[in-house]
Amino acid sequence: MTAPRHPRARAVPHPRARPVRLGPRSLVALLLVSAVGVAAFTWPFLAPPASQLTAHAQDAPWLFAGLLVLLVAVVAAAVSESGLGPKAVAMLGVLAATGAALRPIGAGTAGIEPMFFLMVLSGRVLGPGFGFVLGSVTMFASALLTGGVGPWMPFQMVAMGWFTLGAGLLPGPGRLRGRAELVLLALYGFLASFAYGTVMNLAGWPFMGTLASSIAFDPHAAVSANLARFLAYCVATSLGWDLGRAVVTVALTLALGPAVLRALRRATRRAAFETQVTFEAPPP
Repeated sequence: MTAPRHPRARAVPHPRARPVRLGPRSLVALLLVSAVGVAAFTWPFLAPPASQLTAHAQDAPWLFAGLLVLLVAVVAAAVSESGLGPKAVAMLGVLAATGAALRPIGAGTAGIEPMFFLMVLSGRVLGPGFGFVLGSVTMFASALLTGGVGPWMPFQMVAMGWFTLGAGLLPGPGRLRGRAELVLLALYGFLASFAYGTVMNLAGWPFMGTLASSIAFDPHAAVSANLARFLAYCVATSLGWDLGRAVVTVALTLALGPAVLRALRRATRRAAFETQVTFEAPPP
């Protein structure tokens, strides 16, 4: 007499993991934060000379700081409601902590900021919605780590969120691999590094007062004149930093990109799906 046979467990394969999708409420919240962020960065070009914004320019950073932090918190909550499981939240924490730890490595040294390449690769793998939250949380954590908390912090959070979100919007996330993908990511990192620096210049440029009258914001000047002043301000103050950031981002993307992309995609597959076990009857 033979022992009875037990059913055998069979793992059912699952489709390939995909980036975290945004639900309708999350998308609306993200658009709201982005709209307020655009207004916060570009108000010097939008406000008429007689508006109260220019009359109370010194109060504007604190107003925007409180508003933007609240809106970014709304985006994080909305994205978490749209399907981020415990593993995805854990991945968010690990990547944010890693990015925050990378930032002080080159702080104060010609724009050498290795965290940017990690944000590019993470946004590429995890998608635009997850990328925006990751960029914002990483910048918040790095500000706490380096003591860089101030009225500029919400601007940095939104700008880094856009930076990482843009990487998630690049074409061919499911089919583009190898050298072509690395070149695409390196090119994006190069251009976005300059864009990040330019956007962040808008956060402080209107409040420099009379420190440099020829390139300072003039509330009574025309938009074209202020735009010329702003471009001169960028060239004089941040072009070298932006170039350093861009070169480091490209170099790290090309050198470490393949290994980091493989690790992120492997972790995403394991975080996004649980192996389901089914039982089948034993053969007769």
